[in-house]
Amino acid sequence: MEISNSQLLLKRNVIVKSVVTPRWKEEVQQQLQGQINQIDSQMQQLEMQAQRMVGELQKQSLQQPGVNVKEQMDGLQSQLNQKQRQLLDQKNQILQQLQQVQTLELETEVNTGQIDSFFTVERGDNLVQKMQVEILLRDGFIDEIRGDL
Repeated sequence: MEISNSQLLLKRNVIVKSVVTPRWKEEVQQQLQGQINQIDSQMQQLEMQAQRMVGELQKQSLQQPGVNVKEQMDGLQSQLNQKQRQLLDQKNQILQQLQQVQTLELETEVNTGQIDSFFTVERGDNLVQKMQVEILLRDGFIDEIRGDL
């Protein structure tokens, strides 16, 4: 792209929207379900790790009676509870998103992200119009480009 002295190269955010189709819904639901499964797996790993640590603390208390194992176990339980709450909050947010996706009507448009784009301006251009560009996707393919390129 060659730019003359009377032009300026700028960057803008382009809104990406998708048309809700059966295929789009299925793909998004699969992605969200994958995230839920990952969180479930993290929660199981966390629980197993905590059980191992409790076992080690109990062994340590038998070998070294002077060590305050109760404080260490309370701290461990507190950390475990906090991490579990964080994971449950994430899971609940994803479940809400999953429910929202399931209720979307076909052929409606939803925002799916933003990408950067470069464009040129020159004296007399309407900057507001040039900044308002959208790409509409249908099943991953560009269906429409809206706005002043």
